[in-house]
Amino acid sequence: MIKAIIIDDEPLARSIVAEYLQTYSQITIVQECGDGFEGMKAIGQHQPDLVFLDVQMPKINGFEMLELLDQPPAVIFTTAFDEFAMRAFEAHAIDYLLKPFSKERFDKAMEKWMKQKATPQHTQALLDTVAAQQEEQQRVVVKTGSSIRIIPIQEVLYFEAYDDYVKIHTKDGYFLKKKTMQYFENTLDPKVFVRVHRSFIIQVAEITKIDSADEVLLKSGKRVPLSRTGYGKLKTVLGI
Repeated sequence: MIKAIIIDDEPLARSIVAEYLQTYSQITIVQECGDGFEGMKAIGQHQPDLVFLDVQMPKINGFEMLELLDQPPAVIFTTAFDEFAMRAFEAHAIDYLLKPFSKERFDKAMEKWMKQKATPQHTQALLDTVAAQQEEQQRVVVKTGSSIRIIPIQEVLYFEAYDDYVKIHTKDGYFLKKKTMQYFENTLDPKVFVRVHRSFIIQVAEITKIDSADEVLLKSGKRVPLSRTGYGKLKTVLGI
């Protein structure tokens, strides 16, 4: 038996997917969810084979929810997203259903899924591509124990490399995100955040002093090492 979960904040959209799935006797809908938080819990509990996931949802969107999962499942997206995201979906996702979609279009997506199972690499490539969109640069969503925290990007003081994770430092302490420094360097606004060292990306507004060509002092009192390349980047951004 194939287990499926439907995650969409619109009850009507969930009911349409559920109705279309009735013709697939081998698939059982184990849960329907109205937001990403509920969806994360359901995926952890049921370990589904397939998830129908809305992109634009309140609280956290579909991409942010997937980022928080250790092993994202196969996903068919249901969305009214823009052309940029459509190109990302076409490159990396199993399929996407552009709302409103017909039963015929739904069946084509199901046929594609049955023939071509997605891998975690497909999902990660999609997330990295979509992260370059401007709206995806405004906050960072992290998991802290059993809860989820949404950090507005302007509240981040600096990023620090930490093994396979990145420490996201704020005035409330630091939070771990399973990403790379390269990921944040590529997606953040280079005029606001500068990678000053292989292990540090700092918010420019937090700088109080460049002590020398090899160290930066932040408002918090933190001293951050400064590489030669990082020093050059800072000089360009600060216009010195």
